[in-house]
Amino acid sequence: MANTLNNAEKWSPKLIEIMIDNSYISPFITTNVEWLGAKKFHFTQMSVKGYKAHDITGGWNRQNITQNDNVYTLEQDRDVEFFVDKREVDETNQTASAQNISEVFTETQSVPEQDAYFFSKVATKAIAASLKSETQLSTITKSNVVAYLQGIISKVRRYRNKGLVVYVRPEIMDALAIAPEFNRNIDVTSIVQSGKAIQTRITTLDGVPLVEIIDIDRFCTAFDFSDGFAKASTAKDINALAATPLTTKFVPKINSIYMFAPGDHTEGDGYLYQNRAFYDTFVFPNGKDNKIDSIFVDYDPGAGE
Repeated sequence: MANTLNNAEKWSPKLIEIMIDNSYISPFITTNVEWLGAKKFHFTQMSVKGYKAHDITGGWNRQNITQNDNVYTLEQDRDVEFFVDKREVDETNQTASAQNISEVFTETQSVPEQDAYFFSKVATKAIAASLKSETQLSTITKSNVVAYLQGIISKVRRYRNKGLVVYVRPEIMDALAIAPEFNRNIDVTSIVQSGKAIQTRITTLDGVPLVEIIDIDRFCTAFDFSDGFAKASTAKDINALAATPLTTKFVPKINSIYMFAPGDHTEGDGYLYQNRAFYDTFVFPNGKDNKIDSIFVDYDPGAGE
């Protein structure tokens, strides 16, 4: 199998560009982690005590520094394989080539699934930490949508100037667009203003970016990942979800792509394409009291029942 190619490195810039261009979570993607092993990385957390009254007779108030090294383990390990008969490559004028398969798979399967995993993981963490609320989507109207969103922001107000993003359903953005007390523009633009990201409606409220999730099939509290991804039977539809890249990270470890040419494998007279993705999403506690307080989710209690 001397001619076997690992195309991950060759196509990495292109695939990363596709992922960023089609993902709602691009601001949260990070590769700047220190790995301890195949599945683990560590995050060092430090907290310090504050001032005390100074005594003019001399001396200093010595306080403690607490530093914890937390180990995090990746769990989401995914793979897929496709076989393309040699005749199909010839007869489709190379549209069934490995690069085209990679691009289509990344756009239509890989990126949507990773978005879905991110939203469901953050929502699950928020629910477990009681950072949640329930609102019937039908009760959110142009008359109360501003107050509704301000209520969401107030739950994580300390992160308002620290990259806080609030993702919302299209119905909420529609109501906001016609709200009488909301006089800002709602533009179709990118999530990262100076970079690449999915194109969607974005605006701000009280200095916080509001991002519309057009692809609502990715916006639920739980998914079944047994074959691609599908909304779990117990899942709730998310109305709004708040998080900041300061404490919430999507961490990819492996994105391997292999293409075996005819004769380099024993599966038939054609090309064998393999793709593996190994990643996870983590929400870190704050550095003050070691609590998770930077996320919040509001969901429709009627959905999923």
